[in-house]
Amino acid sequence: MTALPRRVLLGAASLALCLSGVGSYALDRLDFTVSGADKQLERDLRAASGLLATERGKRTAALDLFADARAEYGRLLAALYAAGHYGPVIHVLIDGREAADIAPLDAPSQIGRIQVTVELGPRFTFSRATIAPLAPRTELPTGFAIGQVAASDTISQAVQAGIDGWRAIGHAKAGVGGQDLVADHGAATLGAAITMAPGPVLRFGPLTIHGTERLRPERARAIAGLPEGARYSSAEVGRVAERLRRSGVFTSVSVTEDEAITPPDFLGISVDLIEARLHRYTFGAEIASQDGVVLTGSWLHRNLFGGAERLEITGEIAGIAAQTGGIDYVFGVTLDRPATPDPDTTLNLALDFAKVNDVDANLTLLGLSAGFTHYFGDTLQAHAALGFSAMTGRDAAGDFSYRTAEIPLGLTWDRRDSKTDATRLFYLDLGAKPFYGFGATDNGVQLTFDARAYKALDKANRLILAARLQGGAILGASLLDTPRDDLFFSGGGGTVRGLPYQSLGVTVDDGGTLVTLGGNRFLAGSLEARVKLTDTFGLVGFLDAGLVGNEADSDWQAGAGLGVRYATGIGPVRLDLALPVHGDGKGLQVYVGLGQSF
Repeated sequence: MTALPRRVLLGAASLALCLSGVGSYALDRLDFTVSGADKQLERDLRAASGLLATERGKRTAALDLFADARAEYGRLLAALYAAGHYGPVIHVLIDGREAADIAPLDAPSQIGRIQVTVELGPRFTFSRATIAPLAPRTELPTGFAIGQVAASDTISQAVQAGIDGWRAIGHAKAGVGGQDLVADHGAATLGAAITMAPGPVLRFGPLTIHGTERLRPERARAIAGLPEGARYSSAEVGRVAERLRRSGVFTSVSVTEDEAITPPDFLGISVDLIEARLHRYTFGAEIASQDGVVLTGSWLHRNLFGGAERLEITGEIAGIAAQTGGIDYVFGVTLDRPATPDPDTTLNLALDFAKVNDVDANLTLLGLSAGFTHYFGDTLQAHAALGFSAMTGRDAAGDFSYRTAEIPLGLTWDRRDSKTDATRLFYLDLGAKPFYGFGATDNGVQLTFDARAYKALDKANRLILAARLQGGAILGASLLDTPRDDLFFSGGGGTVRGLPYQSLGVTVDDGGTLVTLGGNRFLAGSLEARVKLTDTFGLVGFLDAGLVGNEADSDWQAGAGLGVRYATGIGPVRLDLALPVHGDGKGLQVYVGLGQSF
């Protein structure tokens, strides 16, 4: 029997069951059989099944089962149409009776067995696939062509591409003007002819904002940056929403377009906002067997002066119970103001202070900076600042100090699908920091890069290959006259697991005394194979290597190990066990943290 979805009269069925005093009865058996489907289509059908979902949820009341059985035809048909099967045969039998033939008022008072059988029938192909008129540079899905599988999803994607093409160039009210869909069951083909209705070119009308309580409305408008009076662009509507979300002031941002056009050609835009809590507190901890405990915390004010100014105070205590070195203290204050001077630019002010107690030196650092971050979209941003830094310290050769004026420049391109547990695409961060030294400090430039890539080897994202390559160099300044915090080390959780933190540097002669400090050349790489065993647990195998040196000499180290990941709502909890492969290692190293290692 070829079944089409029928309206289920839940109210009538409920009344019938209530009048008969029926209770809940457990389902004895549910059979779900698909003939001739590949594994992916069968998975799609099972995922679409309301009866299987009801069984998994242990909701076996007769009324629930009966309602789901009558709705099962429509659910399965939608999944089959999406795969190009337009002539299936579907049976849903309740104790041997076809569910579609049971009237709601005759709903069974108890159900023992349900049988669902699906015969796919042929897969239809397109005998015709046209959509017109199209805006210039509109790209239709490759599957929307004669001879390709006539999946309903492909038709929907083609229609959406046609609408998006017109909206991108100002036709905000573009839609479908007509459609001609003809199925030939004998030939197993589908003819699809879609006529688009572009509508008029419109301009942005007034912006209406709802939901600002603590934030001044004029600042919300400045952050949104809607170009009122300019030609409509769907991309610009998306940027309005992205700017407001990026400000960090709101938990919800909803942008809607007016249904009606305001004469002569204006389209009003409304924004509904829900402000986030004014303050946020965070606390974090990481543990490594060699490097000890790292504690971090922060306090954030999201709207300091009523204009979305974000004040954040951060602190870190590192090296607690470390086997080498002492305890390090880091304190920072940042103030960010979005939409300064334009909607896509943020003003950044920062102050940093740190006391570092390493094996080879004790350091005190102070940094001040003022700069701007410009967002070219939701994946690409650039940063430029003017800063001053000062450092004093002591090592085996005596006291030292550095003073520099610097211009940190950066470019970040982040295409990852997740910042804490990426499965595809890449992340790239490039940095250049020219510095001018005062006194004995040299002039030079620090160059850095951090590149990461991710590749899923299966459709379910259960096997991920991840790779990272990072490096840096100091140009124009001698090693001893370069600020120590600009030099590079290797070893520890951020570079080479299995080796102690910053265990690899360079040793140089400083006035007759040998001192160890970071190098002015650095390169490190990591490879990981991430296997998800269940939705919660996963295993990781990894190999890390790092090289540090100067113009005259260099050395390298490597480590390898296994890790366990436990998924949480804010990212995976990480436990890594690593051993040295090459270099001055000290046995098994243990690392615990939140989020993937990179």
